[in-house]
Amino acid sequence: MSQGLRVLAVDDMPSALERISRLLRESPEVAVVSSADDPLSALKMIQGDRFDAVFVDIAMPGMNGIDLGGLLAKLADPPLIVFVTGYDEHAADAFDLGAIDYLRKPVSADRLSAALRRVRKMSPSTEAAPPSVPDSLAVLPVDVQGRTRFVRRREVVFVEAARDTVKLHTFSGVHPVRMPLSLLAEQWEDAGFVRTHRSYLAAVGAITELRSDPVGGLVAHTELGDVPVSRRHYRGVRERLFEAARSAEPGRP
Repeated sequence: MSQGLRVLAVDDMPSALERISRLLRESPEVAVVSSADDPLSALKMIQGDRFDAVFVDIAMPGMNGIDLGGLLAKLADPPLIVFVTGYDEHAADAFDLGAIDYLRKPVSADRLSAALRRVRKMSPSTEAAPPSVPDSLAVLPVDVQGRTRFVRRREVVFVEAARDTVKLHTFSGVHPVRMPLSLLAEQWEDAGFVRTHRSYLAAVGAITELRSDPVGGLVAHTELGDVPVSRRHYRGVRERLFEAARSAEPGRP
């Protein structure tokens, strides 16, 4: 038997987030409403739960709603996307990402109900299902001279933390992204990356050797330069490199 929709509301403005969440809770089509006040929190919630749809604001600092929609659109089984915004100029970008609706603020109950009917019609199923773990950070949006480019994880050699951003070091250049290094470390560990230092994350396959630097510290050498290795992380880095080397031996799975 079908159940109500599970939806996630995302908005950085507390009053706007409360209003859309309240309207969703009052809608008979909806069973569960969750909320997030920034896109990164939304991504983490999607990692651990299943949502039929995400109602997301566009104008948010750092990673905006279009960036978030771009990441969600690349998932194997993404939630449906409904943009909620006070602006018209993003509509073309929104529908290019596969959004099923574009709501102007302030959203009326009738207009929201129409969007929810579209969600129910297009949702593959409203049956309860076990949580999935989508690979939502395999591609990251970066700004390049006023344009958004998508950097794939496999392009990244190492990552460097810099205040409230990280710098993705690739052969095409260094690309800043506003997110904590801890989030990437958590999501990329099982995809071939290892934390070498509190401020660095490196692709295991890009590390050619471990060696001492001129002042007695430890570094991991890559084609794009040396990455610091702290004493705290040395053992973990060494073990990951050893396992990678063993897996590469002929005849091993």
